[in-house]
Amino acid sequence: MNEHASLQREAILMVAHGSRRSAANDDLYTLAEMVRAARPGKIVECAFLDVVEPTIPQGAEACVRQGATRVLLFPYFLSAGRHVVDDLNRFQADFQQRWPEVRFPICPHLGLHPLMVEIVFDRLAEAE
Repeated sequence: MNEHASLQREAILMVAHGSRRSAANDDLYTLAEMVRAARPGKIVECAFLDVVEPTIPQGAEACVRQGATRVLLFPYFLSAGRHVVDDLNRFQADFQQRWPEVRFPICPHLGLHPLMVEIVFDRLAEAE
């Protein structure tokens, strides 16, 4: 590990749309707990684009407040619609201006990842 990497404190900001149905939002919180368990010591926060808090700016601030120097913006979305393409890029630019010493890369959305077909097959089997 190089010196720069050892000085970085990485965070994962998991971003979903947000819903008035708390059960829908709970999915993101449950996934975040799973990620935390798989990556002990990582900062993992949740944020929502609309309807509920914490908002994306609140989530980014929570990551920075915990000492993150790199915040991975993870879009928990199936497709690259307006929210993934436009909104996250706008937030990223705002965050870079507010915290110039912190990097905010945007991860690819879930989309057509090769493992998605396995998830589809699992869900189809659950219907039988």
